Amino acid sequence: MLSDLQIIYERDPAARNWLEVLFCYPGLQALFLHRRAHWLYSAGLPFVPRLISQLSRFLTGIEIHPGAKIGSGVFIDHGMGVVIGETAIVGNYAVIYQGATLGGTGKETGKRHPTLGENVVVGAGAKVLGNIQIGNNVRIGAGSVVLRDVPSDCTVVGIPGRIISRKQQAGDAQNSQNTPDLEAQAIRALFDRIKYLEDQVNILKSSSCWPKTTEFEPTEAKRNELSLSSDILIAEFLDGAGI
Repeated sequence: MLSDLQIIYERDPAARNWLEVLFCYPGLQALFLHRRAHWLYSAGLPFVPRLISQLSRFLTGIEIHPGAKIGSGVFIDHGMGVVIGETAIVGNYAVIYQGATLGGTGKETGKRHPTLGENVVVGAGAKVLGNIQIGNNVRIGAGSVVLRDVPSDCTVVGIPGRIISRKQQAGDAQNSQNTPDLEAQAIRALFDRIKYLEDQVNILKSSSCWPKTTEFEPTEAKRNELSLSSDILIAEFLDGAGI
């Protein structure tokens, strides 16, 4: 309990006093109830652990199966909509944001939920599914869907989740501002390639072997207008000007 309180003070600048943290942080309350439910579940007591889990879900909006194993210093920030499955294992000092799911992929039996290492950050709305291993100091971007093992010190984003950087420093694991946009990078690469091919076509057009312009081909002014409008749309998407 002390470790859970301390980690909130370290990682949430909005935490001002222990009374506020104790009564106004649903993540802390959900972990407190889960640890009692997990102890009863491990002792083989029927029904009561699941009842505590459901009461915790009703009070906090966070659903943690009593069979899940959660380490010390775990911080569930805001927490509404967080789901942690029965065989999930969460390492020490992990951070889980609202809407995240540590779930399964079907009706498998046995170990069917993910295992998270230490200092893992699971972004808002991220889905980590199946019996997979997430290494230490891994950062999972918001809205990502992770279906495969991830080695330590990596950043994962996208659907499905892809590793975009390795050897991420543990101290920078909380910073999500520098997470790159893989789709924008891919589109930019395609755009650069198209521009290169257009330049090659223009060179060919200027040569004597290029056929003469037909009456159905758009005029030079029309081509320039279309090219300019396309360039503006692409620039807005890539640079976020439309947001």
